[in-house]
Amino acid sequence: MHTRRHFLQTTAAALALPSLSRSAEATTPSLGFSLYGMKTLPLDTALQTCAEIGYSHVELALNAGYPTEPKVFHGEARKAAAAKLKALKLGLPCLMINVSLTADDQAHAAALDLIAAAGQMAHDMIPASPPLLETILGGKPATWETQNAGMAERLHGWAAAAEKAKIQIALKAHVSSAVNSPERLLWLMDQVKSPSIVAAYDYSHFELQGIDMEESMAALLPRTKFIHVKDSQGEVGRFQFLLPGQGRTDYRKYFALLRKFRYTGPVCVEVSGQIFNKPGYDAVAAAKTSFTALSEALAKA
Repeated sequence: MHTRRHFLQTTAAALALPSLSRSAEATTPSLGFSLYGMKTLPLDTALQTCAEIGYSHVELALNAGYPTEPKVFHGEARKAAAAKLKALKLGLPCLMINVSLTADDQAHAAALDLIAAAGQMAHDMIPASPPLLETILGGKPATWETQNAGMAERLHGWAAAAEKAKIQIALKAHVSSAVNSPERLLWLMDQVKSPSIVAAYDYSHFELQGIDMEESMAALLPRTKFIHVKDSQGEVGRFQFLLPGQGRTDYRKYFALLRKFRYTGPVCVEVSGQIFNKPGYDAVAAAKTSFTALSEALAKA
């Protein structure tokens, strides 16, 4: 298992990488919006809205009750959505799923079925470049030591399912899950060592734990294919997720560090359920507010 010393040694080596100059070598990460935060909008409206605001891509949520849940979103609906994305020049780098490595056998079998179904959707939507599947991993921080071996075993099953579906699964650490830190996420990925298993990065979950932004990026960005952004306030056990720019995250520093570590992939706003489940939530206003905050920080960085 990775120790804290091993993590810091790895991080120190990564921090020694030279900064990327403002040259032709540099490209800018693309800003997107996860439709996880637009559950109540028709899909066409959500896509049109994101394009008009200025986003470059979207993430579709495959969770139960969403218009893109696999069991209700198929056939002509997928073709129409793919055509709409193309017409609006919106990318689709990722599909959000919600599966757990701490599930019982029945739920694990259902997770493998969902990975297969989501993989088929990925190929139906963008055959030339199927989007990733992104998920958190379940469990609780306090159960890590007793569950990590079983989680690694389950992840082998996920990797096999992903390889068969010819897609990649991006794993995300979560402040309230068993995998809540860069060290734990890297350890878990190293138990499988599959090209079908990559990382998703979301600093909000690390910020709440006092984990340094630069250290976390140095550790995870070399294996990261997708980024979620949101803001936060509070601390572990008593926190509130916020829209980007409404909390303490320094996004000018954030984008400068992405450049330093040569990350040029998707940076996608994820509106937390803590926000969109509140009465009066306005999905369009949330998307606009987030885009303004991030695009201004990106320009200044």
